[in-house]
Amino acid sequence: MEIDKIPQWILALEPEDATFLKNFILKSGSLKEIARLYEVSYPTVRLRLDKLIQKIELSDQKEEEPFSSFIKGLAVDAKLDLETAKIIIEKYKKEKEK
Repeated sequence: MEIDKIPQWILALEPEDATFLKNFILKSGSLKEIARLYEVSYPTVRLRLDKLIQKIELSDQKEEEPFSSFIKGLAVDAKLDLETAKIIIEKYKKEKEK
């Protein structure tokens, strides 16, 4: 496959996310098997998968609104709390309208 044909969301994956996704596919999507592989609980795996889904969705949205997607990404990665992220995005939208 040519590099320019690889979807942007795949290229945006962190190495550990790509490995998780590979293991998920190899285990036929079994969260129980992934939990055993990583030696963590089922809810921990579910949370990790949910965060990966959010990252992929955000990657798809980046072309539309890069700054808001960046801030949402920080919140997904727990580098910024959700309420602060909302405040920053709202302020950005208001400033952009001016």
